[in-house]
Amino acid sequence: MHQNLSHLAEHELWRSERWLLRHHPQPSPLMGWCLLDSRRHLGGPIDFAPAEAREWGLIVQQAAQLVKAVSDCDRVYAIAFGEGARHLHLHLIPRHGDDDRSSAWSVADLYRRVEAGAEPAASAERVQRFIAEARAHAPACFGA
Repeated sequence: MHQNLSHLAEHELWRSERWLLRHHPQPSPLMGWCLLDSRRHLGGPIDFAPAEAREWGLIVQQAAQLVKAVSDCDRVYAIAFGEGARHLHLHLIPRHGDDDRSSAWSVADLYRRVEAGAEPAASAERVQRFIAEARAHAPACFGA
């Protein structure tokens, strides 16, 4: 993903010296499903430099606040495995109380069904609207 800069730019919501927030590329399981990536290659928090470790909590909070504000969800799940790509990608997943597909581990089942083509992805139009609105809100959320 980070090698294809034009594809990355289509989904990018915000970036800093250390972090990149982007919407999940299509097929996206849910409108508002975002990823917070480290810009340098590292496997996870265990590999943080001291400055990254100090900044991480605040950046996760601000990114989750952005996802919640733009998606109007009830809460935001934060999940990272580091197996699909051995690089830090924190999934920020909007949880809507009226959508059972986004509840707890059901969201992992949804991800697999969308990836397999067994369930439709979030509409590209809704994802693009989310991206535009999130980009507009990002400066206020991240204090830039």
